[in-house]
Amino acid sequence: MVVGIAVLVSNAAAGIWGGVAWLRKDPSVWFWYLLRLAQATVVIQAVLGFTLLARGLEPPDGLHAIYGISPLVIAFVSEGMRIGVTQRELEDVDLDDLDHRGQIAIARRVALAEMGVMTIGVLMILTLALRAYQTGA
Repeated sequence: MVVGIAVLVSNAAAGIWGGVAWLRKDPSVWFWYLLRLAQATVVIQAVLGFTLLARGLEPPDGLHAIYGISPLVIAFVSEGMRIGVTQRELEDVDLDDLDHRGQIAIARRVALAEMGVMTIGVLMILTLALRAYQTGA
């Protein structure tokens, strides 16, 4: 239960921080620390859940296991989408032709695009974690 609450709190914090920073167009370094903490709690929760299943403990509801493993899948998919966003932002840019100011501008665009994708991911994880909590009795 403690790890489940950590998943909820860490993903809520990362989602709120990322959403506010993205809306302000402020590429926040702290968002990435919160994101990685949230992702670590998701991995710990998934490992714990698999361990409990392996020991023969059944979830109270069949959906609980699905809501429990889906956040891990979303974390991996979000990371893949983040890479795709970066490639899309850099697609038509020749970094050698950019001056220092142009390089900073493209770095901000990439960081904000990545933050947007990852923020949506953690908010989806938060939603699924809330459902897992509700079905966990």
